[in-house]
Amino acid sequence: MSAFRESFASGPIGAVSGPIGLPKPRRTELVLCVAAVALVSVAGLAMSSATGGGDGSSLQGALAVFAGLSLLAHLAVRVLAPKADPVILPCVVALNGLGLVLIDRLDRAEAATAAALGKAAPSSDAAHQLIWTAAGIALFALVLAVVRNHGQPAKYAYTCGLAGLVALLIPAVLPSRFSEVNGGKSWIMLSGFSIQPGEFAKVLLLVFISAFLVDNRDLFGAAGKRFLGFTVPRLRDLGPLLLVTFVSVLVLVYEKNLGFSLLVFGTVLAMVYIATRRASWLLIGIAMFAVGAIIAYQLFAHVRVRVHVWQDPFATYYTNGYQIAQGLFGLGTGGLWGAGLGGGRPQEVPFAKTDFIIATIGEEMGLFGLTAILLLFTVITIRGFTAALATRDSFGKLLAGGLAFSLGWQLFVVVGGVTKLIPLTGLTTPFMSYGGSSLLANYIIIALLMRVSHDARSVATPAAPPPAPIAEAMTEHIRHPSPTKRAR
Repeated sequence: MSAFRESFASGPIGAVSGPIGLPKPRRTELVLCVAAVALVSVAGLAMSSATGGGDGSSLQGALAVFAGLSLLAHLAVRVLAPKADPVILPCVVALNGLGLVLIDRLDRAEAATAAALGKAAPSSDAAHQLIWTAAGIALFALVLAVVRNHGQPAKYAYTCGLAGLVALLIPAVLPSRFSEVNGGKSWIMLSGFSIQPGEFAKVLLLVFISAFLVDNRDLFGAAGKRFLGFTVPRLRDLGPLLLVTFVSVLVLVYEKNLGFSLLVFGTVLAMVYIATRRASWLLIGIAMFAVGAIIAYQLFAHVRVRVHVWQDPFATYYTNGYQIAQGLFGLGTGGLWGAGLGGGRPQEVPFAKTDFIIATIGEEMGLFGLTAILLLFTVITIRGFTAALATRDSFGKLLAGGLAFSLGWQLFVVVGGVTKLIPLTGLTTPFMSYGGSSLLANYIIIALLMRVSHDARSVATPAAPPPAPIAEAMTEHIRHPSPTKRAR
């Protein structure tokens, strides 16, 4: 992180002015994508065998479709961003594919439960998620085609900021029947169609914040007074951070969406710190959010419920604490190696396909499997920061750094909630949880990271000057010491 902040502050990075990375990156990406699809196929067939999936023809068809979609994503990168990072897309393919397998596994459990009760089986969420995967890859290719230079979004930064705020606040003003699901007002639901605008708002807000910080970097970094060893910013310079804090608390209060508040505020605070290299911004931001959270805890009952459940979920096991308690039981049941795909009972956890798919992974794939999943996310985050380090302009550094941090931060918030490290937030796991809005928004993030990576690797290396003719070469006469001096 310190290297990233230093590179942002120092401007262009001369050491990485030429193409970097593996030779023939697209060939490397293709091999890794094939390996990811093979891993997903083995996991799917093992799950189908363990759950008694019959002839498995439907699963084989779904795996074939997924393999085709993965190939299309690779071809889109090969044509539109041929020098982009070769590791990011294969990691996304593996995560997305494993998410499809887990959702299908939970579909089968629900179908078995319905059959035991004499009810009709519910519709397949895995089939819906496969459709959303196709839409996400199409959007991924569209973003690569439209955004031909990563600096383009900076031209529309304030428009993106306004659109992001509007998208974020729309559910708060809509009637509950059009926006509320499970007590949270974060949806837009019309005629059977539903979408979470906050998933797209976070991308728009990150574009705005990146451009704003670049335009005002000197103001944020130089103005202010020294107090107790820290540079305290002027009150008028705190305006953007105050606005983000206000919006975050507003979302927390009216939409009951603690997860999005933590996601947006944490990402923006990290970007401010990267841009200014000032610990005072971190301390002020954390203090502001803490004060807002304390006020919300005192005024609003649903905030107190979340905190009480976090403190002792077993005290309210049969009511509010049931979900987190069942998730902890599932993680404990999985142990180190897991019960095996299809061998556990993850369907006992409410919302196992969305908020608690991490518990499903831990139960059926064990601690080692969950660690492997976390490592894939870590690789994506690190490669995103690598792209940020490699690009030469400040906007690209902040945009890629903010997008990469948002993925890593979201995973921390999700895993922290499931494991009772922090209060449960209701965020979904990127690429793995069921949900179209999250999948589409995260494919946009990956497309932007790939664009930044391609642009950074496309900077031409300055050609070495041709050697000078021998007749024009500099000469120097060297006088040797006399024999007497040599003898001495």
